Amino acid sequence: MTPDLKEEIARLTPGLIELRRDLHRHPELAFQEHRTAEIVADQLRDAGIAVTTGVGDTGVVGLLTGKAEGKTMALRADIDALPIDEESDSEYRSKTPGVMHACGHDGHTAVLLTTARVLAQHRDSLNGSVKFVFQPAEETATGAERMIAAGVMKSPTVDAMMSVHLWNYLPVGEVGLRAGPIWASADEIRITIKGRGGHGAMPHQTIDPIPVAAHVVLALENLVARETSPMDPVVFTIGSIQGGSAFNVIPSSVKMAGTLRAYDMALRDRLVERAEEIVRGVCLALRCEYDFEARFACPPVVNDPGVTELVRRTAERSQGADRVIEVAQSTAGDDVAYFFNEAPGCHIMIGSSNPARGLDRPHHHPRFDFDEGALPVAVEVLAGAVMEYLADS
Repeated sequence: MTPDLKEEIARLTPGLIELRRDLHRHPELAFQEHRTAEIVADQLRDAGIAVTTGVGDTGVVGLLTGKAEGKTMALRADIDALPIDEESDSEYRSKTPGVMHACGHDGHTAVLLTTARVLAQHRDSLNGSVKFVFQPAEETATGAERMIAAGVMKSPTVDAMMSVHLWNYLPVGEVGLRAGPIWASADEIRITIKGRGGHGAMPHQTIDPIPVAAHVVLALENLVARETSPMDPVVFTIGSIQGGSAFNVIPSSVKMAGTLRAYDMALRDRLVERAEEIVRGVCLALRCEYDFEARFACPPVVNDPGVTELVRRTAERSQGADRVIEVAQSTAGDDVAYFFNEAPGCHIMIGSSNPARGLDRPHHHPRFDFDEGALPVAVEVLAGAVMEYLADS
């Protein structure tokens, strides 16, 4: 990263922060990001970038063409918010009851728009194109597939891709990288145990689904503890059990829901199959019927070694080698994985935590916020990697 580019980003930083705060004040849920999409399109046009709207519903794509033909690098930002009531007392808190940016997508959007402005000023040094992908509905893990189906990875064909995620598990300014699987696959598991209800004082006349559900939960624990290698990180959590409405009534059914996270799709497939076998076996033994559903959200996010090395090299140059770290795997999920199945990519963690300022709440917390000093770092990392990639293209 040249000093001139660093200075340019510094000049843009006040606008970058104000843009992020405006987006934070006006969060929008999945496929409802109409105001956000309009702002994105207007900002891209103002930077002299060709814009396509309505890509995969509320998605927006910008295309910056360099001075000569070459490869195409895509940069992705997620733009949706979460159905959470914000409890922050900041001056830019959400103005929409029940909706807030609790995962940093407001920052991702502002970062990518600012990166677009920087790169547009240097288009004459780019041999190739940059595609700016503003994706809706990451929180429901449905936006990426819709954009791919709409052709976002074609015309021109994307050769490589990058995304950043502000990360409150790293100190502000650190850049976390990891080649290979970095984030996990995600499944929502739903199970219904069907018995026969009746009087709580006469259990022999019923088929009580509550103890059956308890047996199922305990048996599912064996999937991780006794059927998975300790070398393979896996999470299987039952997070919700609902059954019964009165102290003296045995219910006719119990509903359970949970999540499965893994870094290997073959292992994920085996665990889903075994989970249903366990539910079936317990229910057969204890005279219940069942429904089992595994709702697949997204595959693991796998960082390409080559793209990751590009980011590492350019980030060490701009931020200093001591600020670029090998980040631990996370059991979080992100449907950017679908894009990376289409083109080699790198999901970059940008440290955004600052405990001294109280900016260290976990993601999806009603008081989540981050240190905005992370924003220009993210712009610098993205712009630097793109400029080197397309200089060599």
